[in-house]
Amino acid sequence: MNCPCCSGKSYGECCKPYHEGEKQAPTAEALMRSRFSAFAIPNGEYLMETTFPAKRKLHNKEDLQEWGEINEWTKLEIIRKPNSNQVEFKAFYTDDNGKQQVHHELSDFKQKNERWYYVKGKFFD
Repeated sequence: MNCPCCSGKSYGECCKPYHEGEKQAPTAEALMRSRFSAFAIPNGEYLMETTFPAKRKLHNKEDLQEWGEINEWTKLEIIRKPNSNQVEFKAFYTDDNGKQQVHHELSDFKQKNERWYYVKGKFFD
């Protein structure tokens, strides 16, 4: 199976080792790609685990899991990486009403104890 993050690699050699805890994402971009794949699979637990601990109270695993389940995640496009802690991307998906949607975000990531976490995002129309 091709990896949902559109890396061109198989899921087994791309995001799966991160999802299963065999490896940690080495960069903010790798973490962002693995989080997109976690919405596509879906894997709400991984999404919570990779949210910065101080920000987890703003999210819950069930909602993250549900957002993954009710949408069909079709494509990830990296727009730019302004620095090592930020990734701007577009996530394309079909919502539960069959309507094509684009989630455009500039995400901030932070490294703690040599592990990357999602902190917050700035959303674009």
